[in-house]
Amino acid sequence: FVSNINVAASGVSVIVSNAASSNQVYKLNSLMASNTTGSTANITVKIFNAAAGAGSSVSIATTVTVPTASTLAVIGKDTPLYIEENRSIGAIAGTASAIDIVASYEVIS
Repeated sequence: FVSNINVAASGVSVIVSNAASSNQVYKLNSLMASNTTGSTANITVKIFNAAAGAGSSVSIATTVTVPTASTLAVIGKDTPLYIEENRSIGAIAGTASAIDIVASYEVIS
């Protein structure tokens, strides 16, 4: 599966959400953050202990600079992340509409 979003500057933009009682685990293979603007932009990516970007969070990447017109691999195939039931991954951009995120993941039943 592929998830793609444009990250908001306020609040959390949910990238991948695994609902409670889904009976599935998601294997996040890659998460790419692309700066679509003419100036540097920051991105923060977090894993939440509830679906839909709710609950408490732990940072995967905090205020990482993505250079102008560049792409940053936040998660790569060599460092996959497993998202259990009732967990989610979300992002916050330092500048509104500056970062696009594309995530590739597998659903394991």
